[in-house]
Amino acid sequence: MDVIELTSVNEWLSLLEASAETPVLVFKHSTSCPISAEAYEQWQSYMQSGPNPEIEYALVHVIESRPVSNLIADTLNVKHESPQVLFVKGRRAQWHDSHWRITESALREKLGPAAL
Repeated sequence: MDVIELTSVNEWLSLLEASAETPVLVFKHSTSCPISAEAYEQWQSYMQSGPNPEIEYALVHVIESRPVSNLIADTLNVKHESPQVLFVKGRRAQWHDSHWRITESALREKLGPAAL
């Protein structure tokens, strides 16, 4: 499954608009945080073991792409945290979680068929 790395504001705005048709899961990752590294491993496990194919997946590195990360928080009206996952459907955050709550099993539960 392909993951879109968001590096520009325009990429985010396009993906946000596309969420009207196809839901999106955004993973906000800090490359300097050990908690984020653990959450990233959990996300990778989910991605490698059969993610929901009806969802688009995106990654933003919060330090390297700070303007994108900040805009995601602003446009979705969700306080920035890192690590953080945000499920976006219809241009709105349907749910989000952060830190130790990002686990493969939580992603499986939240992103199953009922999410759509």
